Amino acid sequence: MKIAVVYMVAGLSSRFGGKPKWLIKIGPNQETLIEYSLKQALKAGINKIIFIVSEKTHPLFKQEFGDNYNNIPIIYVFQKFDPEKRDKPWGTVDALCSIREIIDCPFIVCNGDDIYGENAFKILVNHLKNDIGGATIGYKLKNVLSEKGVVNRGIFQIEDNFVKSIKEIFNLSYENLVENKLSGEELCSMNIFAFHQSIIPELNKVLEKFKRDNKDNKKIECLLPKEITNLIGDKRIILKICPTEEKWLGVTNPEDEEKVREELKIK
Repeated sequence: MKIAVVYMVAGLSSRFGGKPKWLIKIGPNQETLIEYSLKQALKAGINKIIFIVSEKTHPLFKQEFGDNYNNIPIIYVFQKFDPEKRDKPWGTVDALCSIREIIDCPFIVCNGDDIYGENAFKILVNHLKNDIGGATIGYKLKNVLSEKGVVNRGIFQIEDNFVKSIKEIFNLSYENLVENKLSGEELCSMNIFAFHQSIIPELNKVLEKFKRDNKDNKKIECLLPKEITNLIGDKRIILKICPTEEKWLGVTNPEDEEKVREELKIK
């Protein structure tokens, strides 16, 4: 059974001086951040790789990976936008919908600058092999906060092991959990989802309406967690929650880079 991993890597990080975080050499064997994630995905049974790139990031990934990784072909798909009408692309729903012409199998979509853990990929691969619905990984909030600085996190509202909604909480830190009425034990989203390809036409309908409704707004983005919540509310999709104690590692701020490097040495 073919199962793809889809990495959204079309943007350049302003916090890193416009450099791509995914290509930081961070692993114990000088792996880049995204290569470390790829290794975990392939061990879990992924056998197709899709990079959603932009005109700016495509040359960087092509130089790093060429057309395959570990003998698995890499498909490059472009997320495009009209710079005369937009200041930026249309967001993560737009990024994912860019694969609509080529996706022919179930897939896991995720960020290219996060390390989700091999077991997280295994759980989602197993789900796609045995279930027709969608699934996502729930990480405990206390395990995915930055030691320095604040982060935004999507908190899952759950009922009977299924996601009811994803509520975005902004500027979270260990210090302000209580004032946000959070304990740290809540399950939150780190933007990794498993879907069958039938989700793409549904999301594309949402995207086309969003673009029509916001045609004069140059900055607004159509974001995956929010639109997944809307599709769940409309009973157009179901999304199983899979809690994990798996260690998540990510580079949000420049100071996170060395911490992640040290964590990977321990593994």
